[in-house]
Amino acid sequence: MGDAKEQFLREFGEHYGYPTGPKSIDQIRATEFKRLQSQELVYLDHAGATLYSDLQMESVFNDLTSNLYGNPHSQSDSSSATLEIVRDARQQVLDYCNASPKEYKCIFTSGATAALKLVGEAFPWSCNSNFMYTMENHNSVLGIREYALGQGAAAIAVDIEEDIHPGITGETISTKASLHQVQKREVAGSLEGEPTGDVYNLFAFPSECNFSGLRFGLDLVKIIKEDSSKILGISSACKNGQWMVLIDAAKGCATTPPDLSKYPADFVAISFYKLFGYPTGLGALIVRNDAAKLLKKTYFSGGTVSAAIADIDFIKRKEGIEELFEDGTASFLGIVSICHGFKILNSLTVSAISRHIASLALYTRRMLLSMKHGNGSRVCILYGGHNSMGLRHEMGTIISFNLKRLDGSWYGYREVEKLASLSGIQLRTGCFCNPGACAKYLGLSHMDVISNTEAGHVCWDDHDIINGKPVGAVRVSFGYMSTYEDAKKFVDFVASSFMSPKNHIDHQGNQLKGSGPATGFVGLVVGSIGPVVSSSGLGLEKGFVDTGYFLKSITIYPIKSCGGFSARSWPLNSNGLKHDREWILKSLTGEILTQKRVPEMGFIRTFIDLSQGMLFVESPRCKERLQISLELDVHESVLEVIELYGQRYKVYSHDNETNEWFSKAIGKICSLLRYSSFNQDFMLNKIKGPVTCRDTKNKHNFSNEAQFLLVSEESVSDLNRRLSSDFMSVLFPLSQDPIVRTKYIEIDQHFIKEKLDVQKSISGKAMQVGASRFRPNLVVSGGRPYDEDGWRYIRIGNKYFSSLGGCNRCQMINLTLNAGQVQKSNEPLATLASYRRVKGKILFGILLKHASIDEEQEESDSFLHVGEDVHPD
Repeated sequence: MGDAKEQFLREFGEHYGYPTGPKSIDQIRATEFKRLQSQELVYLDHAGATLYSDLQMESVFNDLTSNLYGNPHSQSDSSSATLEIVRDARQQVLDYCNASPKEYKCIFTSGATAALKLVGEAFPWSCNSNFMYTMENHNSVLGIREYALGQGAAAIAVDIEEDIHPGITGETISTKASLHQVQKREVAGSLEGEPTGDVYNLFAFPSECNFSGLRFGLDLVKIIKEDSSKILGISSACKNGQWMVLIDAAKGCATTPPDLSKYPADFVAISFYKLFGYPTGLGALIVRNDAAKLLKKTYFSGGTVSAAIADIDFIKRKEGIEELFEDGTASFLGIVSICHGFKILNSLTVSAISRHIASLALYTRRMLLSMKHGNGSRVCILYGGHNSMGLRHEMGTIISFNLKRLDGSWYGYREVEKLASLSGIQLRTGCFCNPGACAKYLGLSHMDVISNTEAGHVCWDDHDIINGKPVGAVRVSFGYMSTYEDAKKFVDFVASSFMSPKNHIDHQGNQLKGSGPATGFVGLVVGSIGPVVSSSGLGLEKGFVDTGYFLKSITIYPIKSCGGFSARSWPLNSNGLKHDREWILKSLTGEILTQKRVPEMGFIRTFIDLSQGMLFVESPRCKERLQISLELDVHESVLEVIELYGQRYKVYSHDNETNEWFSKAIGKICSLLRYSSFNQDFMLNKIKGPVTCRDTKNKHNFSNEAQFLLVSEESVSDLNRRLSSDFMSVLFPLSQDPIVRTKYIEIDQHFIKEKLDVQKSISGKAMQVGASRFRPNLVVSGGRPYDEDGWRYIRIGNKYFSSLGGCNRCQMINLTLNAGQVQKSNEPLATLASYRRVKGKILFGILLKHASIDEEQEESDSFLHVGEDVHPD
């Protein structure tokens, strides 16, 4: 046991690891979550979905294979057995929230969202009603607003604030609400004014915010129900009617289920996969009997009525609350399964689980807050009132944050997510479907959100920094099976990847602004990677130097994401290399297929014979070689329009026989399309900036970003040296600064050794990659590694090119095609990330566009030739 863990246990040992439970945390992980160890993963997204245990699934399997459960809407013995299990499951849910069956009922739903939707659509809204909700609410709660506004009710968001007042007898806490603007819609037929009948209002809040981890005091339930004016002031919103309370406990229930005997909320929404991982697609609404009687049910279905007549307006609804609101046949096998999940939680006890997870969360928060760059600036900004070292156990189990560079600029959360994935750490990024909390904590105004949306930003895209502000965050969350080692690996990952231990100085004595361990340190080794931009004023006829570079190979990839072929010479046209990425495969649903989604595309081999005017295609899955004429018969082909990379392309389709061949080759129904032209004025993606360097001003086929991708043979060799077993001896001696060298060895030595152990192949040899792994069009040889980073213009033979900057690499380069199998690892992207990371991008190779200087010369000699000299400016 290391010193760090001993120190952790001295502080948290009383709460960590279930010291009085039936199994220790180490035993639980070793016997019930072996898949985490075998895959070397750290799972930190328990707020999204926690993990099911091996023991739990074995119990479910044994139960389902030993017993016969029939549809509960029947009278058979198997149906009766199911009904009995369902009744027991309802009671277990009520017991979990300490709810008396005399006062509450459990309605099973398809999830927490369905439970919330049920409340929204059945609540007795009127034009005098109010729907009030805290800013920190999931979209599934926010969606209730549509039902309220649609019935003429008012909707109001509030911020809940708690003030602590020291006194003689101890601290007292006062709670108040700050109301946002009242939202109202004009609804035909609704008359607003003095209420003519009973008025009901609904107040909704989460027990734990899924964005920040902020926990709301359940005293809110009593305050709102008994004396709403105490918190809402003299607002007209609280003058009329009866207030009812809804708790979204989807996240908070995993560690702190609401005690409904003390805090009698009217509605509580629960999701079972967030409690114990399995089953998904099943949740529950716990509802007070008195509140259930007020709900207005419109739709009826199988199981919810005692009688109905098909050809006249007659139904008799069932009177039981569960029967009335559970439409159709409940997920009875899923309900059977939750009993085994509760058995796991009950064996450990919820209180012990809460203490265990809280110890990990508190440790992680403290470690993140203690991280400082070399200039003293903070690395990590936590959200939810956690930016204080005086942290308490009562805080939630979610940790939401963003990271800052040495110069104060933000790291993008997508960069953090990408690097975490390469390190075997699974976490979540974005706004987590909680727009109110996201805007509140990130300081995003209404105009910020609207302008970002109008500019094309949507959930889950790569635009994580817009106008200098993060538009989402990084979130980690722990579960009952999480360990100290999980937290420690995550903390070490943040420190080694994003913390700059000192202000780095380059060889000319200039401070490297914003450098981190990945960019600043290696900047001392291989030089900085500066942004490379194109210029309209070329001046290419002079200024090129002879440094011994030459063109080593030319590769053409006729079909996007399929195998390419090499040529000694190849013609150029206005789109780049002739026929390069001129064809694409499209799925039955319209998706453009690539190796990222369909790795089997890499097994398809292509070759073009210009003299025959033919494209030849082969696949190990197809006996016959496919031949496609380069001469397009436009009369037989169908012209259609597709959208790709924010541009609209005109394409020709091929015949059914060709499409069937490719469908067999990749094991997925698809069609082959050929490039015709594109509309460069049509741009779907309006966001500009460093997030992309796609060349939108020049013609090219279906390449991702530019006409050409160039890779240096020397750069590939340098990468292979770093991948080899002597990486430590190669890397660290290159730093002449003993302080930097010692610090990095101290931080990274264990990480690098661990990485080297993982990347060794079955044969025991260290991994090596060829230039073809990066799918370049052009490979050059000569000079030093990464010289190409600084090239703005180059001449190859008598052809001129300008650089669009570095190529941002993705996990596609981690795919290896071997003996008909697709193998995936973290390399070489993980190693590239350790020294080629710039502003969220992992750069390797450069993107080029063809710069025509002399049109007559281009017409007379439009070929590139292997062996030609390469002259950078």
